[in-house]
Order: sequence, then structure tokens, then C-alpha cells
Amino acid sequence: MAIVVFTLLDTMLYLMAAAILALPLLHRRPQPRLVGLGFGTLGTLLHFAILFGAHRGEVDLHFFAALSVVGACIAALCLIVNLSRPVATLGVIVFPMASLLLGIDVFFAPPTQPLAMEWQIKLHVVIALLGYSVLSIAAVIAILLALQERALHARKFDGLVRTLPPLTLTEALMFRLIGTGFILLTLTLITGALFVTNLLDQHLAHKTILSVAAWLVFGTLLFGRWRHGWRGRRAVNLTLAGMGLLLFAFFGSRFVLEVVLKRVP
Repeated sequence: MAIVVFTLLDTMLYLMAAAILALPLLHRRPQPRLVGLGFGTLGTLLHFAILFGAHRGEVDLHFFAALSVVGACIAALCLIVNLSRPVATLGVIVFPMASLLLGIDVFFAPPTQPLAMEWQIKLHVVIALLGYSVLSIAAVIAILLALQERALHARKFDGLVRTLPPLTLTEALMFRLIGTGFILLTLTLITGALFVTNLLDQHLAHKTILSVAAWLVFGTLLFGRWRHGWRGRRAVNLTLAGMGLLLFAFFGSRFVLEVVLKRVP
């Protein structure tokens, strides 16, 4: 019962944060950034506390629980990004998404037990979740970047454009996040190769193939940026393509096994 009450409270905090940060998109007024991010911070902290209580302090990798963990991580990264760059508009997308994933996990997901894992596998999982979360933020920024470029080409300088940093700073932030996520993804593949023993029995073969494909996409993008100065639509498309591969890698098999086939370990 307590988890239900806290989840409803957390939903309210997340939605208030998103609503406050969305005000400049609707009206020509200064963005109450600190207030919105303050509500977002409270919502994120409560989200992690609910996860800790609901899953007994363990990292639960079942489909809906893992989605909720990723939602909390992305919300936290949104707050961290805003410490260095004023991209509070991210919260308009990220905070409601985190609230939705938490609500699905608490109210609709079947009860599960966290799987027993050795510390090596836990390390692999934590690095993987961090890498996925960082690259998810980069993908959201890629979408904002595409919208920003379209608005500038149409000479519309209100709404979204007013709430974002200059185009070059938004792009630089996206590539910084991609670089960080690429390092974490590399570590994920290395620790997976070292610690995961049987890919076929654990339904990890396709996950590994898709993760390697995503790693190649992001590596190609970073090399193209360094060597040829890639930017704009090409950078956005490659970022979203790499993120799409990771989405299928991380959650594709879990969705099929647990939601479609109803096989919950």
C-alpha cells in the first residue's frame, strides 16, 4: 500500500516538473528552470527509493522492472546534464516517461523476484544500464536538435527554440553524451565477453549481435565526427539508428519472452 501511495506522489512530482518546464513552450515568459528541476529532483529520488523498496534493494532485470530502472537513470542523467547545460526542455519529455514506466511497473506488471547474480554480472548489468541511459538522453537531444534545425530553417524563433541552447552547443552536448555512452557500451561488451558463459541458454545471442551492431554505428558516427566533421541530419539519423538497435537489444527478447510468451523466470 505504501508503494502505491509513494508512486502516486512521485507521478505528481514528475508531472509538475514537466508542466513547469513546459510553460515557456506555451507562453512567452522566462522558464522557471530551477523550480521545475527541483520537482524533478524530488521525483527522481523518490523513484529510486520506490525501486529499492519494491525490488528489495536488488537490480531486477525483468521487463517492466528494468524499464523502470532505466527511466529513473534517464531522469537522473537529465538532471546531471542540466548542471552544465541549460537543457531543461529535456525534462518535458524525460520526466513523464519516467513516471509512466514507474507506474506500469508498480500497477500493471506481474510480481517478480530479482534473479540471483554474482558480483561480476551485477557489474556488467550496472554498466549496461548506465550506457543505455546515457545514449537514451543523447537520442532525445538528437530529436530536439532535429526540431531545432527545422525551426531555424523555417525562421521560427519561438517556443522550443527559445528554450534550447544555441545549435552548436546542443550538438556538442549530444556528441559528448554519445562519446560517454560509447565508452560505457564498450565496457558492457567487454564485461559481457568476460563474465557471461552461455549466450544461447541465457537468450543473449541476439542481444550481443544487436549491441555490437549499435557499437559499430556509434563508433562510425564518432569517427565521422572526428575525421569529417559529420553533423546535422546525418548525425541525428545515425544516433537514432544506434539507439533503435540498443532498444531491441536490451528489451526485445524480454518483451517477447515475458509479455508475449508469458515466460517469467
